[in-house]
Parts: sequence; C-alpha cells; structure tokens
Amino acid sequence: MYVHELTPTEYSTFYSPYVQSVSDEYNLVEELEISLHRFIKFVQNIPLDKFDYRYAAGKWIIKEIIQHLMDAERIFAYRALRFARNDQTELPGFDENAFALHTNPRAAVRKLPDLLTEYTLIRQSSIALFNTFTDEELKRGGIAAEAFISVRAIGFVLIGHQNHHQRIFQERYL
Repeated sequence: MYVHELTPTEYSTFYSPYVQSVSDEYNLVEELEISLHRFIKFVQNIPLDKFDYRYAAGKWIIKEIIQHLMDAERIFAYRALRFARNDQTELPGFDENAFALHTNPRAAVRKLPDLLTEYTLIRQSSIALFNTFTDEELKRGGIAAEAFISVRAIGFVLIGHQNHHQRIFQERYL
C-alpha cells in the first residue's frame, strides 16, 4: 500500500498536509521503518544546546515534541487497531496540551537517549501492528475526533506527523 493509493475521503482535510508530505517511493510499512531511522539520525545530529530551546514563549522544547510524537503515535495506533478489528465505536480526540502538561516525568528532564529508545520501541510496535493488517483491514476505518479516517491513512498520518515536526525543528529550532 502506497500513499498515492489513498483517496481524499479516507481522512479529514486537517491531515492533508501530513499525508502529502509522505514519499510515494516506499510502501506504508517500509516508510514507517525508514522514517524512524531518518528521524533518529536527524535528532542525534541536533546540537545539545538546542534541546531546551524555545523559539517563542509557551512553545515546546524539542524533547517535549518528541514526547508529543510518542503520545500521538500510541493514540493513533490504538485507533488503527480498533478500526482494523471493525470496531465502529466513535473515538474521541485528545488534548495534546493536557498530555504535555501531565507527562511524568516531564520530557524536559528526561535524557535524550531514553526518549529516542522509547520512540523507537513505540514505532517498532506500530510497524509490527501494521504488518499484521490485511488489505481489507487497511481499508477499514471509523470516526475519530469527529472525522472518518481509514486504517491505512492512520499509518501515513503517523509518518507525516513526524515529518511535520522534523520540518519545524529545521525551520524554528536550528
């Protein structure tokens, strides 16, 4: 399954920038793997003095954004599992700011290698999950945060969300 195979009806327009940022060179599972390695390498090359930098008052530091990526990936993988299993229960959205506020321990005090190890494990879990889905399951979907999304679109949103934040790192933090 490649990103070009998605139809615009499989996800809300909110996710369009994320989906459009995903390469069509690799299939979904390959891109989940490749984007993980690309992101880890990118983060490891960020100067140490930038990890606690805020480009504006109230904005998250890089470590907090990595925590946000992990939280979001866990939630989206859960949604994918529910919809792949044909559970049509409408799923709520989540408040990313509340998650950031109530993360314990705070991402700001965590060590970068620990954050990256956890991120890698979460992504590997997502890869394992998406590897189990049949073509039929990937095409299933449901309502999350008041909008329809397919299982396969969720996978591409995960990649695009990571790409989005990596681009923000480049533009505003470095």
